[in-house]
Amino acid sequence: MTMRVTFLGTSGAVPTTERNPTAILVEREGDRLLFDCGEGTQRQMMRFETGFDVGHIFLSHLHGDHVLGLAGLLQTWDFNERDRPLAVHAPAGTRSRVQQLIAPTGEQPSYPVRIRQVEAGDTIVDREEYEVRAIGVDHRTTAVGYALVEDDRKGRFDREKAEEEFGLSPGPEYSKLHRGEAVEHDGRTIEPEEVVGPPRPGRTFVYTGDTRPAESVIEAAEGADLLVHDATFGDDHHDRAQKTAHSTAREAATVARDAGAKRLALTHLSTRYTGRDWQLEDQAEEVFDGRVFMADDGMRVDIPYPDADRAFSMERLD
Repeated sequence: MTMRVTFLGTSGAVPTTERNPTAILVEREGDRLLFDCGEGTQRQMMRFETGFDVGHIFLSHLHGDHVLGLAGLLQTWDFNERDRPLAVHAPAGTRSRVQQLIAPTGEQPSYPVRIRQVEAGDTIVDREEYEVRAIGVDHRTTAVGYALVEDDRKGRFDREKAEEEFGLSPGPEYSKLHRGEAVEHDGRTIEPEEVVGPPRPGRTFVYTGDTRPAESVIEAAEGADLLVHDATFGDDHHDRAQKTAHSTAREAATVARDAGAKRLALTHLSTRYTGRDWQLEDQAEEVFDGRVFMADDGMRVDIPYPDADRAFSMERLD
């Protein structure tokens, strides 16, 4: 099953000619989830052909560079005669402000929009194969991050053993064993664990939004396949990062290392580093060698299962 992450906006507070304000779209087997919605997000979705069929928008906090694209996107859906309900998730205490963002002209969308206020620890979306949780972060306003966590998958079915050792043929008995049910065959009971391997781990995607390094993020990102972390500043502006409640690239890498994450994407880049973002990547590499990349607008990442034959892959669109 595909888990694809497309970076629609990777700039900090101010857009540049190369970077839009923050937005990330995650696609998992047809489900499209939008994390933050900076100015111009809908155009980025068109440009990078992510598809518009989004059911959930997850806002990390209500600073302008993370939410000012919301009204335009929702209005476009209205023009396109959307009727599918939309869920907008935002930190606790922000409902009235989100409502103002959705309808700045006073007109409400013609399709149902549900605003859900969330706190760290909440399970927000609970699907059969995955869930999205709110996680604690440390910013200068009410804020949360998000973790998409897949369930463990069934173990591999050992067809060769089932046929040669137990004389089973493909059919309903295979399905029952794979579901964890014992079967009777030729006068004996075959237990599932005799032909089915141990559960296989799913994938975990973690997005922090804006934050200082936080123990809560380390806990949520333990073993994560991809951690997308605030890396607004380099070492030269460490004091500024502390004052504004952001992280440096080195600090983001330290969080990833301590969490045992498999990959780290640096994002929310300050305009100070336009043309020299490689410096931040180099600083992060000193801590988290070989597993860091600077996210760019239009970068698309495919996250494989931990036990898959294929590797983590990236491409730049446009």
